[in-house]
Amino acid sequence: MNATEICFTPALELARRIRVKELSPVEVTRIILERIEALNPRLNAYCTLTAEAALEAARGLEKRILRGEDPGLLGGVPYSIKDLILTRGVRTMRGSKIYEHFIPEEDAPVVLRLRDAGGILLGKTCTSEFGWKGVTDTVVTGITRNPWDLNCTPGGSSGGAAAQVAAGLGPVAVGTDGGGSIRIPAGFSGIFGIKPSFGRVPTYPASGHDQLSHAGPLTRTVADAALMLGILAGPHESDRFSLEAPPQNYLARLQEGVKGLRVAWSPDLGYARVHPEVHALTERAARAFESLGCLVEEQDPGLGDPTDAFMVIYLMGVAGGLSALLEEWEPHLDPGLVRVIREGRTVSGLQLTQAQQARHQLWDRTRRFFERYDLLLTPTLAVPAFPVGQLTPEGKDADLRSAFAWTPFTYPFNLTGNPAASLPVGFTTTGLPVGLQVVGRRFADLTVLQASAAFETAHPWAHSRPPL
Repeated sequence: MNATEICFTPALELARRIRVKELSPVEVTRIILERIEALNPRLNAYCTLTAEAALEAARGLEKRILRGEDPGLLGGVPYSIKDLILTRGVRTMRGSKIYEHFIPEEDAPVVLRLRDAGGILLGKTCTSEFGWKGVTDTVVTGITRNPWDLNCTPGGSSGGAAAQVAAGLGPVAVGTDGGGSIRIPAGFSGIFGIKPSFGRVPTYPASGHDQLSHAGPLTRTVADAALMLGILAGPHESDRFSLEAPPQNYLARLQEGVKGLRVAWSPDLGYARVHPEVHALTERAARAFESLGCLVEEQDPGLGDPTDAFMVIYLMGVAGGLSALLEEWEPHLDPGLVRVIREGRTVSGLQLTQAQQARHQLWDRTRRFFERYDLLLTPTLAVPAFPVGQLTPEGKDADLRSAFAWTPFTYPFNLTGNPAASLPVGFTTTGLPVGLQVVGRRFADLTVLQASAAFETAHPWAHSRPPL
C-alpha cells in the first residue's frame, strides 16, 4: 500500500490493519503528516498542527500493541478537532484574534473519548469566527478552500474539517453544527457528515446557541461515521442536555438495510429555491431509495418556513455571547460578525419568546410528519459551492437573510434536534460535489446511518478523489 492509498484508507480499515500489525501507527501518522505539509498551504484545512505530539502518541501506542495490549476502537487512527472545541494544551483560537493565543487547560468530552479510544490527534481545523457563518475564512486563519476547486469554498463553519477529510489529510474529523455547520461542508466537499440527535454527543462548554449546537463526525464513509459516533456518544456531566441513553452499536447494525421504510422526498420543503443541477442530482438520488426497498413519495412535509424564528434565536445567541467584547475587539472581528452582533442587540425579549413559540410549533409539525414517514430526504444545500471570500453565492456583502437562503434545508433540524446527515450523490457539470440530506425521527440516528449506508453500498462515492 503506497502513501496515497494509506491517506485515503478508511479509519475502520486503518484501525484493523494497525491492530493486527499490518501497519504501524507511527508510519501512518508520519505519512499523513507529510501529506498535510504538502497540501495544507493550498487548502488551509488545519490552523494548528500537533505533529510532534501525534508522533509521540503513535509511538506509545505502537509499544502497547507490541506488548499485546488493546489499542482501542480507534487505535492508531489520526483525527482532527474543529478549532471551536477545547483541547488541553493545544491552541484553541475559535477563528478569532481574541483567542489567537488561548491554550485551554481541559479537553472537551469528545476529545477525551477519542483519545481514550486510541485515536491520534493531528491538530485543529479551521472554522469561521466563532462558527458564525456557513463558509470558512477569518482574519486570524485566512481562507479555507475546497479540494475539488480551490477557487470555491468548502462551506462552513466546519470547513477545515471537511476539506481535510476530502483531501486525504486525515480520515476522520469532529465538527460542530448549530445551523448546518457539519452538513454544509460535507455537502460542498463530497464527504459524509452527520449531525446526531440533539444531546447524543455531549458538547462543552455550552455555546450561546446551546439548544441548537451539536457535535458529530465528518468522514469519507458511513462506516467510519458509525464508528466515530459510537465513541463520541453518551451522557456526560459537563453537558446537562446530553442524553442519558448510551450509544447503540451503530457499526454492528449498519448493514441491516432499509427495506419497507416510508420515505418522503421534498425538493424544496415548500419554500426553498434550488439550483437546477442540485435539484436533478438529489431527486435522482432520492428515487434510488426505491431500489433499496423503500416506499418513496414526493411530499411537502408542511413544516413551514422557520427562517424568521431561527434568525431571532441565532441573532440573540451571537449577541448574547459576544456583545460585551465588541467595544474592545470590533476592529479585529469579521465585519459580518459585527453586523450580526449589532443586529442581535436590537432583538427584543418579546421577539425571542415568539421565536421560541414558533420553534415549539415547528417541532409539533415535525413529529406529526414523522408519525407517517421514517425518513425525509432533501437536498443538503440549495446551490453548489461558490467562490471563496463570499458570504453567499451573490457576494460578500449580502444581508443576513440572503446568507440563510442557500442553506434552507439544514437549520430547521437544528431547531427540532432531529438527526440529519449529508451524503454525496454526484457532481455538477463543473465538477463540484452535491449532497443529499437524510433526516430521521428524533433519536433515530441508527436509521439515518443505515439509510446512508444502504445508499453508499448501491452508489459508492469514497473512490472519488479531488484533483490535487
